[in-house]
Amino acid sequence: MDLLRSYADEDIKQDDGGEDDPSTSSPPRLLPAKSAAPIVDDTALALSCAKANRTLSRPIDPTQHSLAFNPTYDQLWAPIYGPSHPFSSSGLPQGLRNHKLGSVEDASINSFHFDEQYNTFQVFGYASDPSAPSADAPVGDLEALRKNHSLSVYNLPPSLHKRQRVEQKTPAEDDDEDAAEEERAEVENPATDAWLSKNKKSPWAGKREELQTELTEEQKKYAEEHAAKKKKKEEMGGEREKAEAVPDKSTFHGKEEKDYQGRSWIAAPKDAIATNDHCYIPKRLVHTWSGHTKGVSAIRFFPRYGHLILSAGMDTKVKIWDVVNSGKCMRTYMGHSKAVRDISFCNDGTKFLTAGYDKLIKYWDTETGKVISSFSTGKVPYVVKLNPDDDKQNILLAGMSDKKIVQWDMNTGQITQEYDQHLGAVNTITFVDDNRRFVTSSDDKSLRVWEFGIPVVIKYISEPHMHSMPSISLHPNTNWLAAQSLDNQILIYSTRERFQLNKKKRFAGHIVAGYACQVNFSPDGRFVMSGDGEGRCWFWDWKSCKVFRTLKCHEGVCIGCEWHPLEQSKVATCGWDGLIKYWD
Repeated sequence: MDLLRSYADEDIKQDDGGEDDPSTSSPPRLLPAKSAAPIVDDTALALSCAKANRTLSRPIDPTQHSLAFNPTYDQLWAPIYGPSHPFSSSGLPQGLRNHKLGSVEDASINSFHFDEQYNTFQVFGYASDPSAPSADAPVGDLEALRKNHSLSVYNLPPSLHKRQRVEQKTPAEDDDEDAAEEERAEVENPATDAWLSKNKKSPWAGKREELQTELTEEQKKYAEEHAAKKKKKEEMGGEREKAEAVPDKSTFHGKEEKDYQGRSWIAAPKDAIATNDHCYIPKRLVHTWSGHTKGVSAIRFFPRYGHLILSAGMDTKVKIWDVVNSGKCMRTYMGHSKAVRDISFCNDGTKFLTAGYDKLIKYWDTETGKVISSFSTGKVPYVVKLNPDDDKQNILLAGMSDKKIVQWDMNTGQITQEYDQHLGAVNTITFVDDNRRFVTSSDDKSLRVWEFGIPVVIKYISEPHMHSMPSISLHPNTNWLAAQSLDNQILIYSTRERFQLNKKKRFAGHIVAGYACQVNFSPDGRFVMSGDGEGRCWFWDWKSCKVFRTLKCHEGVCIGCEWHPLEQSKVATCGWDGLIKYWD
């Protein structure tokens, strides 16, 4: 207010035109200085600075686990204040350090030399000083050093050893030493019994041999019974060997082997041509062949024409049946002593192969029923196959139970190649890529691709999720393989270079776990079919992978199924009930 009043007075005076009069004007007043900064108490700041200065200047406590400030390198490596503890584990004192982590010595010693000097010091009381500039500088008992001529325990001469033993020996030990010398002399003398007992090769050397006494009545009775059992067993073994040597013979069941024009009974009818290129799924049973006394393990249609069908039975017999005319059994081939596992025709059907559990592979003449040749390696053949090339029909491949694929030249009867890479019995052999390669499956749950004639695997397919694949069939377009997997599904593999699994195609619904049910294709490739363990035959569509139809075919396992090569709507199946059925 005073400033405003004085300002107003000055304005009035100027208006009046008067001058400033020092006697009448009021004295000037000075205002106190004003600051917008808050009032701060500097006492705490000064105390904290002083505390920090004291902290930086004082030593660090080695027992504390955290620091409130950043120490310098000199502070961290400063010596510990106070007396040093003799058994402290905190490291070496600063005075003994020549490195950040301790003390590094210039001298080094080999482990052998260290042990030598250590043992010498423990035995004699002296050793060489490793830190001395001279290697001969000793430490310890110098008197013993002179007595032993500066030798260590590792290089004392034998004389000193013997002298030490003599000095340490007691009177009782002297007697023992004399007895040992006498015993040693007896052992070294060949005329003594001690030498004989030591140098005998018998494990009972040195033992007193007792004379064999007569057997008791009970022992005699047991020996006679044992001899009688052994003789009977040998006789039975001889009979079994005689039974296994089954003579090769064949029986013709038809009216005549040649007709009035001189044509053989295996000749195809002249009207055997394909009636339709489009395949259909069969619906009804047309015919049943019953001639095997046990189950049927495999069936094969006659190549190209299908007017005959060959069957392999577990009753050791192989039969061939008429399909077109009479529907009767035409010939029976008997030459195996155990069940027949696999059969395979040659390209023209005039010959075929059989593989039995009697470890024999036989090559038969279809017309006459004679055995052309027989092969065996002493192992059970699981699958037999001829090379499909017309100029290589003399080459036989057989997958054996000993993990090998054996290749024979049937003209010479010699084994020309062995493919030995599988880890289990070989189940299938399938030729692909214009017969230049073949694919095999095995009980080791893997697929292997081979170059024909070269025993090196060019492709190995094995995954943790894979199961054994006892049957494989080639698609009519030769681009795909259908593999019957024992996890109740049919898997499709490409026959191209990579042999990849086609994950988009998978056929399932049937139960085949534990059975080697055959998988097959229709001649036009539109359908996939397979038997199962419950006697049914399943048909799937190739494109959609859907089930088209199931037929109840057999009582028990439906093990095999074949599509007729010419009559595209007819299918043959076989089962363990001993029947072969024909469906249309």
